[in-house]
Amino acid sequence: MSSATPTPARVRRLPVVGALRLGRPSDVWFKPALSVVAAVAPPSLLLMTLGRLDLAPYTMAGSLCALYAHNRPYAARAKVLARVILGMLGGLAVALVSASLTRNAVVLVTVGALLAAVQKAVCDATRVGPPAHVILTFVSSAALFVPQTLGQVPGHLALAAAAGAWAWLVGMAPAPLRPHGPERRATAQALNAAAAYAETARGGEEGAGARSAAYAAVHAAWQTLLAVRNRPSTTRRALESLVIRAEVALAAPADADPARLRSWARAVRGTGRIPRTGDPRREEDGPHPDGAVLRRGGDGSRRDGAGPCRTDGGARLDDDSLRRDGDLLRERDELVGVAAERAVAPRPLWSRLGPLAPVAVRSALGCALAGYVSLALGAERPYWALVTAASLYQANITLTWSRALQRVVGNLVGVLLFAAVAPVARFGPLALVLCILACNFGAEALIGRNYWLGSVCVTPLALLVTELPGYRPTGELVTGRVVDTLVGALVGFVAAVAVTDRRAGRRVERALTTVDRAREHAARVAADPSSTPAALEAARHGLAAAVVDLRATADAAAGEWWQRALPQERVVLAEQAAHRTLAATVRRRGLLPDPGTTSTYTDTEGASP
Repeated sequence: MSSATPTPARVRRLPVVGALRLGRPSDVWFKPALSVVAAVAPPSLLLMTLGRLDLAPYTMAGSLCALYAHNRPYAARAKVLARVILGMLGGLAVALVSASLTRNAVVLVTVGALLAAVQKAVCDATRVGPPAHVILTFVSSAALFVPQTLGQVPGHLALAAAAGAWAWLVGMAPAPLRPHGPERRATAQALNAAAAYAETARGGEEGAGARSAAYAAVHAAWQTLLAVRNRPSTTRRALESLVIRAEVALAAPADADPARLRSWARAVRGTGRIPRTGDPRREEDGPHPDGAVLRRGGDGSRRDGAGPCRTDGGARLDDDSLRRDGDLLRERDELVGVAAERAVAPRPLWSRLGPLAPVAVRSALGCALAGYVSLALGAERPYWALVTAASLYQANITLTWSRALQRVVGNLVGVLLFAAVAPVARFGPLALVLCILACNFGAEALIGRNYWLGSVCVTPLALLVTELPGYRPTGELVTGRVVDTLVGALVGFVAAVAVTDRRAGRRVERALTTVDRAREHAARVAADPSSTPAALEAARHGLAAAVVDLRATADAAAGEWWQRALPQERVVLAEQAAHRTLAATVRRRGLLPDPGTTSTYTDTEGASP
């Protein structure tokens, strides 16, 4: 989290070493890596057998769609993959038709720049996820500079569509084996993040960064679970209960058991039975003399698992039956709000496109200028300069700089790798296809560590694809790629600096207002004794989403140049107040005891964040 001290500096220091530092690989790095190999291999090998490997670039366009939506539930993944394939076909169709109508390089670069801007804006607005617009821009930009006739366009589009359909099947293939795999992973990440925050809070540290990461992970888990709007299954309801336990840990980290949260996370990641959570209002006090676990309920009464307990009215009830009935009622109350949230329609696309106008303008201007400069330097096919510029644009200038540095380093190392691999790839068509498959796997396996490391494999992959219609001199390819990389990175970054996002500060102000209103609404609902569980859950979800959006908006604005100082102190105070209100809503739902009912309870509302 940002410091509470405002930062009036208009130009931030640009990172160098930090931008190239390697991180931990993704938990599921092997899934996109294996998927793209499975999607690319059959069409390429079939064309090789038919002696038409020159058509492989078109099937490759469809096969690369297998890289998308690996974090989505399978019902949602089916829709996302279908939309990505349609988007790829639309961009490819525009590129192929343009290439068949004109060979004017300036016109083609202009078309490619406009396509890149549209692809960037739509992918960001729909939050399609990695690799976002980069693959779509690569496909359409490369197709612009391949000689075409109008009569060839339908056949080439049919090849791309067939490979896209195969990629869709590859992406959906794990569904019968692990139908809830993505939801399980998202839930496990939320539990682990909550455990990390609980450990930080117990250590007496500030824990603001861990708290923000934990809230973001929990919010991401809810987005994954709510992505499917049909009636949830028993498994998904159990996962929703676990995410609620992560929220309870965020509300009262001093009372959370990090070991139990991590144990649940490990169990969820597998294919076994999802662990059943107990009542978070009961705290274990220690073993009963008879060997049973003695628990203290939210009302302070003692409950002994070995025998019956006495209610206020004096009736004796079997404790196992009481606990079972109570858990059913509690889970019903918890999840009724989730059902209400699932019924809420998502925001329309047009309302999400407005804030992306500066990024779209940057993309169009940067890609066009990069292509024009590359043409002026004598390039015949300046699509790589265009793609390089398109890949740079992130949420702000600081992140754009980091991506530019990563792209340059990765591409320069990648051309050296291509120079080493090219002699092997030219042993024959099979060797060429195998090298392409190896580069596909390596790119997806490494890109999670850092973008530049993945680019080391992406660069030879792109160069090998240009070898499919016929071999070209290695020196010519390497020289052209180096020049286009430098041109695209330099011109693209200059365009990012020139087209500043002056509305970033206003978006932070709007996000602050949204959080304040959501907090006031949640506080009113929590204070109203007649509030229904659905209303309380909807208010809590709205506040949690507003807090996550505020942090993302503030972080994006903090990396932007040429703007007034951001209200960092107000952002921090708003987050603190919102987190206290979120804790109050969790307590109001009965998932935490009221302050003072247990000896270990710490009043989160009064705690320092």
